[in-house]
Amino acid sequence: MRNVVFVAPHITANTLRYVDALCALPEVRAALISSDPLGHLPQPLRQRLAAFETATSSLDGAALAAAASRLVARIGPIDRLFGALEQLQLPIAHARDVVGIPGMGVAIVTRFRDKSAMKAALRQAEVPCARYARVTSTADATRFADEVGYPMIIKPIDGLGTRSTWRLENDDELAQALRSLAPSPAQPVQCEEFLLGSEHSFETVTIDGRHIWSSSTNYLPGPLEAMNTPWIQYCVVLPRETDTMERFRPVNHAALDALGMITGLSHMELFNRNDTTVAVNEVGARPPGVNIMPLMSHAHGTDFVRAWIRLMALDQFDPPQRHHAAGTAFLRGHGPGTRVIAIHGLDAVLEELGGHVVELSRPQLGQQRATGYEGEGFAVVCAPSTAEVMHALARLIRNVRIVYG
Repeated sequence: MRNVVFVAPHITANTLRYVDALCALPEVRAALISSDPLGHLPQPLRQRLAAFETATSSLDGAALAAAASRLVARIGPIDRLFGALEQLQLPIAHARDVVGIPGMGVAIVTRFRDKSAMKAALRQAEVPCARYARVTSTADATRFADEVGYPMIIKPIDGLGTRSTWRLENDDELAQALRSLAPSPAQPVQCEEFLLGSEHSFETVTIDGRHIWSSSTNYLPGPLEAMNTPWIQYCVVLPRETDTMERFRPVNHAALDALGMITGLSHMELFNRNDTTVAVNEVGARPPGVNIMPLMSHAHGTDFVRAWIRLMALDQFDPPQRHHAAGTAFLRGHGPGTRVIAIHGLDAVLEELGGHVVELSRPQLGQQRATGYEGEGFAVVCAPSTAEVMHALARLIRNVRIVYG
């Protein structure tokens, strides 16, 4: 029986899903590390855990290693230590190295978290990606802009998604971004060529370095365009067809090999460029966000949270077959205000779409304005064909209007 430890900074509803799935594995002695106290767990789930430890900060590698060491003293050697959040991956890798836990250590995980290290590894392996530069001063950024031209991208080295990511069109916008990000040798940022084309994700299950299953989605539009254009209603589509995947697969596998992926579910963002070539944007060694996990669950008729837990805990995965298409429409508000004051059209379109809507996070009156491109709520749709999903998403984004005031 394996001693398997899940790490979650806070005990949320999502955390409970992961911990419940881990505790359901009969081959596993499950433990949890969190910055929240044990009392935040429901009593029935508490009783199913073999052990629990509090870390002063789950995002600090040393604190996480100390908590893991205390667990070793109580339940014996840890066979697997993992968590779902992007910002957890490096602290967990540090704890693996310190405590001697199998899995990807700091040397590998740094290539996934540090954007410059990632692009350097991809370039060395001749995996197509945007031109880039690690920037520690205004002069570095200006030099890159002169070489590559506008538009260009600037972002933190270890950024999450599009947070603090800027698309720059001219020297004035570059100067504004540099004032905000303040690059220095201690806090470098990354400049990148802006790639033109359609943006996609590519999710891959890897076991002991073997890439055994993949899925892909279409971003409509790309996350950065959605973030920078408040009126755009953002959608993610997982099509029924898998033909596009075959075009992306060689680049995806080459990138994962270059970065050193061992076991897990990875999330790659890539561009199908206007010149018909493919280029990698970023790769995460963790489950995808923007509702891709539920999209994969609905399209394949399986629970991908439980599948991922089994993969990470036991190195086991049963490749599912895709029987449906699925998509998410993120419902974003309009107007200059700070709170939702009106919601138009949602009930009518939900009645029209009927059973195609399989999950709903309903916006609420009085809700505070969202800061990200995922908006105030979302609707997940599923249907036997991609055309039906696209129709349902179109009805949602054209007929639902959320107003700020």
